[in-house]
Order: sequence, then structure tokens, then C-alpha cells
Amino acid sequence: MAEGQDKTAKLYRMVMEQHLCPFGLKSKDLLERQGYLVEDHHLTTREETDAFMAKEGVKTTPQTFIDGERIGGFDDLRVHFGLDKPKEEQSDTSYQPVIAIFGVAFLMALGLSWYAFDSIFTLRAFEWFISISMCFLAVQKLQDIESFSTMFLNYDLLAQRWVPYGKVYPFGEALAGVLMIAGSLLWIAIPVALFIGSVGAVSVFYAVYVQRRELKCACVGGSSNVPLGFVSLTENLMMVGMALWMLIAAGVQP
Repeated sequence: MAEGQDKTAKLYRMVMEQHLCPFGLKSKDLLERQGYLVEDHHLTTREETDAFMAKEGVKTTPQTFIDGERIGGFDDLRVHFGLDKPKEEQSDTSYQPVIAIFGVAFLMALGLSWYAFDSIFTLRAFEWFISISMCFLAVQKLQDIESFSTMFLNYDLLAQRWVPYGKVYPFGEALAGVLMIAGSLLWIAIPVALFIGSVGAVSVFYAVYVQRRELKCACVGGSSNVPLGFVSLTENLMMVGMALWMLIAAGVQP
């Protein structure tokens, strides 16, 4: 037998008529990708599952055993294989939403430029990148506007003086972004982006670099784990910069 093919693991997971545990499937897939032959034990009833958990002294399934040692659930399995750090060393901070938003916005801008001008590297592509990013960021906030507005109150200077502004901000960002994508009604888009971007940039700079507070950024929604600082400051400066650029491009002196 080839090296690595004699490694075996026992997996206990719920496979019921109306419930198939997704973490059980992920555990099985991970074990197989790590070269293990999986003894796949299905827990087909609630009673069987409860009896297994009581016997092993655990509160959840799936459970994986390797060489007679209980590894645990899917998250524990990832730690065991060195794919994740131990829980006590893991950070709550994550930039993944930001990377996804700006990455997809950038590719969409290039795609639009390619379609419109037969070239991906155009000035319009840069403008679309900024405006599409604004729309994506607004959508993140609008998914749970109540949660966003609450987090926003922690640092935005205007929202702290006029609470409804916390719910106005994402609509203004979305409106400015859509109009900038279309290149229409810039007499609305420019002042909106300039205003909310300026207030936001000053608020973030004051909270982070003057008061030196450690806060979560509401820039990608109220449930994000992105720290307030560079990302939020960049978002607001992008809006300001885009507004000024379009003001100049329109032939109007700022």
C-alpha cells in the first residue's frame, strides 16, 4: 500500500433523513484530502446521536478519532492539521470581507472597461472601481442597517449629534456610487460623496489617531470584525477623491 494510504480515521456524524450535518461532510472531505481512509459512522437518529454524545462526553457532532485519540469537530480538525491556529491564538480580526469587496469591484471595473473600450486599463476603469466599491460597501451596511447605525455611533462625529444620520449614510453612499457608475446627475453625486466622505474621514482620523481608540469598523456592516482605521479612512478618502476628480473632470473648479 502506498505511503499515507494506511492512515485511518473514525468519523461520527449525523446523517438523517431530514438533516445532513454540513460539518460532518466537511470533516470527511478534509480527512480524505489529508490522505486518510475514513471509517464513516452515520448517526441516523436523534436518540443515537444523544447516546453517542453521552458516551463520549461531548456536546456536539461530528467527532473525529485518529489513532484512538479524539480530535474533535471540524474546527478542531483544522487545528490538528495545522490549517488554523489554536482557538486561544486566533484573532477575531478579519480583513476577508474587505479583500473580497475590493477584489471583485476591481475585476468588475476591468470587465466593464473591456466591454466598453476593448481595453481593461482605462481611466474609466479606475472610476468604476471606486464607484462599484462604494456600492458594495453600501450594500454591506444596508443588510442590517440597525446594527450598522449602532456601531457607526461609536465614532462618527455627525451621527453622535444627529442620530438618524447613521441610517442616512449608507443610502447616500449607494446613491453616489450608482450615479458615478452611470456618469449621470453628478451635480447630486459629487456633493453627497464629498460631504459624507469628508465627515467620515475626519471622524475616523479623530477616533483612531487622536483619541487612539480601538473600535470595530462599520465600513463593511455592523457585524464586521474589521478594526477601525486604515480601511475606513481609505473608504472615505476614496469618496472624497472621486468627488473631487469628477468635479475637475466636469470642468468645474472645486
